[in-house]
Amino acid sequence: MSDDTIRLVTIGRILRRRRRLLAILAVVGALVGYGASLLFPPRYTTSASVLLPGQWEERELLTQAQIATSSVVIDRAATALGWPGVSGGELRDRVSATAADGNIIKISGTADTPERAQRLSDQVAQQFVTFAARLAGDGTDPESAAGPGTLRKRVEETNRRITDLAEAADTGQSVESVQARTELEKLRTALQEAMKKLDEADPATDKANMVVMGPAARPTGEAAPTRTQLIVAGALLFFLLTVIGHLTAARMSRRLRTAPEIAAALGSALLGTVDVPGERAAHRPKDRGSRARIRRLLGVDTPWDVPPPQSSGDEAGRRTRYRRVCARLREQLPAPRRLLAVVPDGDEIARRAAGQLVAEAESDPLLRVVGVSVSRPLVPDRDTESGALVVLSAGSWTAAELAGVAEACADAGHEVVGIVVAGTVRARPARSAGPPADEATLAFAVRGHATGGSV
Repeated sequence: MSDDTIRLVTIGRILRRRRRLLAILAVVGALVGYGASLLFPPRYTTSASVLLPGQWEERELLTQAQIATSSVVIDRAATALGWPGVSGGELRDRVSATAADGNIIKISGTADTPERAQRLSDQVAQQFVTFAARLAGDGTDPESAAGPGTLRKRVEETNRRITDLAEAADTGQSVESVQARTELEKLRTALQEAMKKLDEADPATDKANMVVMGPAARPTGEAAPTRTQLIVAGALLFFLLTVIGHLTAARMSRRLRTAPEIAAALGSALLGTVDVPGERAAHRPKDRGSRARIRRLLGVDTPWDVPPPQSSGDEAGRRTRYRRVCARLREQLPAPRRLLAVVPDGDEIARRAAGQLVAEAESDPLLRVVGVSVSRPLVPDRDTESGALVVLSAGSWTAAELAGVAEACADAGHEVVGIVVAGTVRARPARSAGPPADEATLAFAVRGHATGGSV
C-alpha cells in the first residue's frame, strides 16, 4: 500500500477489521471530552442592543463598539455589579461588542449562570450609554462646550431687546415707524430660524441620545463548547486519529507485497505461488500471554491491510499448483538432494503451505520444514540437507528481514534454491474423495528417481 492511493475501500477495510478498536478508542475520546468539560465550567452568553440615532459612519460605529468594551466602561460596570472577587480586568474577557446593521451596538456578556450573564450585559450597556452621553455633552474646551448654551442665551436677550425696541418705537403710522417695526420682526424671525437650524445640525443633540433597546434576554442554553459538544468532539477526534494512524502506518510500511520484490530481497528465483484456504486463525499469532489476550480483545491480533481472499478452485486445483511447484523445484536442482523448507516464525500461512508442499512431493528432493525467527534468524547447519527452499506469505516481511533470512541460510551453508509465495483463498468443497494431507506433519521423506543416499 506504500505506493497506492488511499481509496474508500481501504477506509472501509479499516472500519470492518478494526471496528472493536475504533469503538473502544471512541469511548476513550468521549471520556476525555467529558473530563475536559469538568475543567471548563458551563458558560452562558446573552446580548443587549444599544440604538445610536442619527447618521453614523462605519468607522464611527466601530469606535463606539471599542468604547463599549473599554476599561472605563467595564470598570464602572464591575463597580455597579459588585460581584465578590470579580474585577474589571476579569469582566473584560467576558464582554464583547459588535456594530450591527441599523446603527446598533450589540453588547454580549458571558457568565457562569444565566442570571449573571443577563445582568452583565444590561449593566455594560447602561454604563456605555451613560459614558457616551457624557462624552457627547462634555468637552475639553470650556469655550466650545459652553458655546451653544451661551449663544441661545444671547439670542433670547436679543429677542427681548427687539421687543423692547418695538414697543418703544413710534406707534404712529409714519413710514419710518412702520419700516422700523417691520425690520425688527424680520430680525426676530431670522434669529429663530437660525437657532432652529443650529439645533438640527448639532451632532451632540442627536448622537448623545443613545437608547438601550430593552433588557437582555436570559439565556436558556450553554454557550459553546457545551459538555455534549466536548464529548462528541473527543470521540470523533480519537476515531479520526485512529483511522489516520492506520493509513499512515500502511503508507510508511516497508513490507514486501509482490513476488518480484520478495525474490529480489532473497536473491533467488520464484518457483511459483500456492493457495491456502483462508482462515482467520491463519493470520493470528500463537502467543498466549497477557499481551496476546489484550490484542485479541482490541481486535488487533490480525493484520487489517491483508486483501480479502479471492475465490479459488477446488482442492484438486490447489494440489495441482503444489505439484507444479515441486516439478519446477526438481528442474532447478542439478541432482536429487535433501532440502530445508525455511518458514519465518509467525507466518502460519507459509507453514501450512510448506506442509502441503511436503505432502504433495512424490519424488526427490527430500524436504524438512524448519521455522526461522526473522529478528535473529538461525538456520540449522548443513548435514543431510544441502539447500533451502524459502516459503513465505506476501505482505508480512520487509526486505531487511528477508535479507537476514538469506544471510542465515548462506551462513549455515545452504543455497536458497527457490522461493514459494503463499496466499489465502476462499476454499470450495473438494471434488476428490481422498482424505486431505496431514498438514501437522513437519517432515516427510520423498522418494527420488535416483538410487542411493541423498546428497
